[in-house]
Amino acid sequence: MNVTTTPAPRSTVVLEVELPADRLQRAIDESVRRLGRRTRVPGFRPGKAPRVMLERALGVQRGAAANPIYDEAKDQLFSATMADALEQAQVDALTIPDPEWVRFEEGSGATYRVTLPVRPAVQLGDYTNYPFGVEIDPVDGAKVDRVIDELRDQHASLRAVEDRPIRTGDWVVISFEGTRDGQPFEGGRAERFPMIVGAGRMIPGFEEAVVGLSAGEEKDFDLTFPDEYPDQAMAGQAAHFHVAVREIREKVLPEADDAFAQEISPSFPDLAALRADVRRRLEANARDHARHAFADRIIDYAVANATLEVPDILVEQEVEVMHDELRLRLAEQGIPYEEYVRVIGKDDATLHREYREPAERRVKALLVLAKIADQEGIEVPDAAIDAEIAHARTRYVENPRLVEYFESARGRAYLRSTLRRTQVVEQLVDRWLEGHPEVGPLPHLEDGAESVRPVGRLADEAGAQAGPAGATGVAEAEESGTAAVAVEEGIV
Repeated sequence: MNVTTTPAPRSTVVLEVELPADRLQRAIDESVRRLGRRTRVPGFRPGKAPRVMLERALGVQRGAAANPIYDEAKDQLFSATMADALEQAQVDALTIPDPEWVRFEEGSGATYRVTLPVRPAVQLGDYTNYPFGVEIDPVDGAKVDRVIDELRDQHASLRAVEDRPIRTGDWVVISFEGTRDGQPFEGGRAERFPMIVGAGRMIPGFEEAVVGLSAGEEKDFDLTFPDEYPDQAMAGQAAHFHVAVREIREKVLPEADDAFAQEISPSFPDLAALRADVRRRLEANARDHARHAFADRIIDYAVANATLEVPDILVEQEVEVMHDELRLRLAEQGIPYEEYVRVIGKDDATLHREYREPAERRVKALLVLAKIADQEGIEVPDAAIDAEIAHARTRYVENPRLVEYFESARGRAYLRSTLRRTQVVEQLVDRWLEGHPEVGPLPHLEDGAESVRPVGRLADEAGAQAGPAGATGVAEAEESGTAAVAVEEGIV
């Protein structure tokens, strides 16, 4: 067996294997025996028919492209010789695709060629001399005011309105029925439907149409569904609506005073104490976010200065990982995947195309970080893996399959590589901070202990992927706060 290799683009190697005539003949003879045992040939016991009679039973014509005997022999030859060929050529293939048979001639020999994706060689460039620094967003009184207003919104109450018509910002309960060409359509009718006027949840023009109506009033109006509406049957279609107003309520926010601060927590004696606590948490959030953002820039810088070609197979595998991550997030929120793709108007193929570019960026980042870990001599002890698994047992009590995966050899390997990449980023950040003491410490927030809203746990993939793990400071409270009020008031 003669094996030759030729480098190819995108971190692939073309492996060509030449087999002598006697090796080919043994494979063909074995193919005849196997097919003979599976094929009924009149006048012969299974496996005893001569080749010429077997070929006649199989409909094989000499010289024809379709030849099941040859096909069987090719499969046997490829599976029997590929491992030895890889070892002889010292090629570490990521996957084994189907071969291309260049030659297959009885009495002469056979040659097949296969293009193998291999783990790309990463040539590091500069990854420590950054032309940028840490940027910490300042916390001013306006940001504190915003959080106070969000807290007021979360503690708001809804008051019935009887002396005026609807205006933007009101909570209303309506009944409506929509028709198209005089016929009702699916999803176009509701009784006691809650709606925040001006929230933009309905199709354009719907919420504006009820402004000015009073409780008990009704109205008819026509609207056209947007062209990009998820339900293609209604996209761009004109519809007629009849709406009746059942209730109107307005949100009443508590005054920002000492009593409000004590309502938030007895630990705040007055509003000034609450504001001081909010400022402290915002500043902690800002420093945590600055650390994440700086880590992301470090990764981008290292990847931009590295030289590597990513094989398609790794990108395709990462696309599948991202698709699985989407399914997992939806499952955690109780959203059926099929319903989600229907609403957004995309299929699997479209999502895969959209994921390809970010998947390639992620693969490059992971490969570069792994190479830096080699360069820095970073290793993860078994005790750290055991600690992560113990954390997973507590965190994922309701997901025993995930815990079982982490406990497996493959899961432990995943955790080790993840922690190794995390330690690389942490070490690079801390090394830069040591050389710039004027910046001050950039501590991580531990599961939201200091944040206004909880942030994600860094060890889940911190810094190894693009984007901070949820450490974005104070998030909008409009939906979460007002929804809680609505439930308490019995509107929804």
